[in-house]
Amino acid sequence: MLLQAKGIVKRFGGVSALDGVDLNVPQGIIQAVIGPNGSGKTTLINSLSGTYVPDEGSIQLNGAELVGARPHKIAQQGLARTFQNIRLFGTLSVLDNVKVAAQRHTPVTLLDVMLKTGAHKLAERETEERARAALDLVGLGTRALDRANALPYAQQRLLEIARAIAAEPLMLLLDEPAAGMTMTEALALLEIIQNLRKRIGITVLLVEHNVRLVMGISDRIAVLDFGRKIAEGTPSEIQKDPAVIAAYLGRRRAHA
Repeated sequence: MLLQAKGIVKRFGGVSALDGVDLNVPQGIIQAVIGPNGSGKTTLINSLSGTYVPDEGSIQLNGAELVGARPHKIAQQGLARTFQNIRLFGTLSVLDNVKVAAQRHTPVTLLDVMLKTGAHKLAERETEERARAALDLVGLGTRALDRANALPYAQQRLLEIARAIAAEPLMLLLDEPAAGMTMTEALALLEIIQNLRKRIGITVLLVEHNVRLVMGISDRIAVLDFGRKIAEGTPSEIQKDPAVIAAYLGRRRAHA
């Protein structure tokens, strides 16, 4: 099992945003987490990536305990993520945005950089090659030299994904990747994520409101409601699960 989360509890004041959540993700699958607004989806992904520290529970990635580790240490263990709100270096080029992440695989000393040694030049070439390969995977290879903030919104989303995969993680966490996209753009995103899994074998954990996207891309789906996992299974199983149907219909009625 690549990711094992057991008994995750996260409280804010007297409110439990996560209440004993378990999640096991095998290597090589696309696992989705869905649920109505306020169900705990973003709290879960923030807990997995180190943005939040759970109050209780264990999170292991490839056998390494993540609870209490800083986000950059978790990234070094092999977990990369994107965010609901785009976090790019807008004035840098598309390529340079991705090189920031790709550099972690080509470490050089400060002395190498200052003296522009052969090791530094080799690292620079390898970093650029890795960054360009990541851009090609998401269809942005031809925009490499454009400024990041000149890209259309949907392509900025893809740039975030390229930056994440340039770090060559074991698992990619995608937090609402289709937010703000048209259905056409979301379906194109679906194809890109599926292609990533086929071409580089990456494991994906997807938090998404777009149920059509989730049902079309996921191998397994976990459903949260009020901080608890109420169901898990294949897309066809989830579509028919009475607890899932009640959770979504109940929220719609509450907002009616």
